Amino acid sequence: MESVLVIGGTGLLGYHTTLELVRRGFAVTSLALPPMPAEDLFPAEVESLLADVSALSDDELGALLTGRHAVVYAAGADERIIPDAPAAKFFYEANVRPVQRVARLARAAGVKKFVLFNSYTAEFAEQWPDLGYRTRNGYPRTRLAQEEIAYLEGDGAMDVMSLRLPYIFGTMPGRTPLWQMFIDLIRAQPGFVGVGAGSTSSVTVEQVAQAAAGAIERGEHGGRYPINGYDLTYVEFHRTICELIGRDPDEVGVVPLEAMLPTAAEHDAAAAAAGKEHGIHVSDSVRFNARDAVSDPAPSQAVLGYADADVPAAIVATIRACLEIEAQTASV
Repeated sequence: MESVLVIGGTGLLGYHTTLELVRRGFAVTSLALPPMPAEDLFPAEVESLLADVSALSDDELGALLTGRHAVVYAAGADERIIPDAPAAKFFYEANVRPVQRVARLARAAGVKKFVLFNSYTAEFAEQWPDLGYRTRNGYPRTRLAQEEIAYLEGDGAMDVMSLRLPYIFGTMPGRTPLWQMFIDLIRAQPGFVGVGAGSTSSVTVEQVAQAAAGAIERGEHGGRYPINGYDLTYVEFHRTICELIGRDPDEVGVVPLEAMLPTAAEHDAAAAAAGKEHGIHVSDSVRFNARDAVSDPAPSQAVLGYADADVPAAIVATIRACLEIEAQTASV
């Protein structure tokens, strides 16, 4: 039985990937930060280790990697964090250097497959250079660097594949979905909810897990796989939330990009004045949201074999889970 180490296994994506790998007959070990989000999170056959991977010595981590067929790296910092400026330095330390270290030690330990959970901002950094995602925006810049360094560490000995992940919907025990923040933002906008005119790729957690398993089984070294299951407009997404929180969905409408840019510039200036910097500048983010950031799923599905899914239903289930957790917390 081939063994897989899932780094970040108690997070949303790591958890579902662990379950999918078990279903496919792999022996799985989860390595994640304490505490466990819920009791009895995993099936009995999953080995669960609680530790900070960055705090392990090279010898300790090397011992964990020895004998593994594959590593899934499902950890790291995302663009919701607003670090001290320069943001690129923060995301380099949080995302690039840890992946380089793990990939280097994995190769030395004889690991054959390394799957990196990355961001679709890397995909569109390549497609839309005018957004500055490869130059002035630290988060996508370092996501591209993370991929390239991992590929270089694997060259000639270990197949490294990157999944470029978009909006992801789903739930797991013990964690509130990150989409709660969108519920809060909509509630804070009485009367009218303005959104960008564009759309985004979107997937379910199960599709991500299937893609990760497919990358281990069939992915090619250097593969950059954009994952998409549904082209989701920002209008549809926000109207769905409005319906579920009992608000008129017709209050959601498109705001022209030109009208958004001055406010976005104010947010960027305020962050700079506070010594902070967004990983993606707000001005560039609203430009992104005015476009259709969607990928053709067919090429990645052909290689990785992830199934079609009812993403709109997953969106509804995810928002309902947020509201249920919110209600339970309020009643305590």
